[in-house]
Amino acid sequence: MSTPPAPRLLPWTGPEGKPCYLLTDRDGGPVSDRADQVEAIQLKLAVGLLDHAQALIDDPAVDVRQLRFLSAQLSAALRDAVRVAQSRGARSGSVDAPLDQGF
Repeated sequence: MSTPPAPRLLPWTGPEGKPCYLLTDRDGGPVSDRADQVEAIQLKLAVGLLDHAQALIDDPAVDVRQLRFLSAQLSAALRDAVRVAQSRGARSGSVDAPLDQGF
């Protein structure tokens, strides 16, 4: 008797902000491929945001409103990056943390 595959945490949430999972017995597939693409985009956007963040932090003329907006964007990017890390870690079998953290 083989063990069923673990659900894959997808890089997006449902309408109520709850995690979405993919149940499949094979690698690949259209939803899995789309999830890989979304993860790559999320991580690329996070890297770009980090570059932008450093520029704002180094600018003495930046106001509180700009920094507040930056921190909201950084928070969203970090949430996405954590979700990607959890998903990839769970698939590799190296993460013990639960996947349903409300991301």
